[in-house]
Amino acid sequence: MKKILAVLSIAIFITSCQKQKIGYVDNGKVINEMQEKVDLEKKYETKLNAFNAKKDSIGRAFQMEAQKFQMEAQKMSQSKAQAKYEELGQKQQMLQQQFQMEQQQISKPYQEEMDSLITKVKDYVKKYGKTNGFDVILGTVESSPSVMYAKDEYDLTETIIKDLDNNYKK
Repeated sequence: MKKILAVLSIAIFITSCQKQKIGYVDNGKVINEMQEKVDLEKKYETKLNAFNAKKDSIGRAFQMEAQKFQMEAQKMSQSKAQAKYEELGQKQQMLQQQFQMEQQQISKPYQEEMDSLITKVKDYVKKYGKTNGFDVILGTVESSPSVMYAKDEYDLTETIIKDLDNNYKK
């Protein structure tokens, strides 16, 4: 009985002394520096710039129309000026709704692609961990770090970015 307890104690001691393989990834850095995200932002930046140019152009035209009305309003009857004022108000509201709808048409697919990209990173880190024998891979971001200190050798961030970029280029 004593021999069994001694062997069991030694086995527990040996298994508890085995070093676990742990790493961490700076999630924010991975997402912000990977080429696929950079390309995604460029794609939507072009669309957003075109939208903003269109919005500014239409906005300037509306302002000119409103200024012209203000100059002419003094020469109009009060009822006619009020009707034109209401017409301009409706037009402004319609333009704002149109701009909001167009902006949503740009931002919704962007957000969907970003969500997909985040899922891709999570899946890749999980696969990387399994393939490379990690017991734990922690995720951290600068704004709310879950890893307060770790040796540089545990930081997998650059490796993950390089691997994701290499897979993206293929």
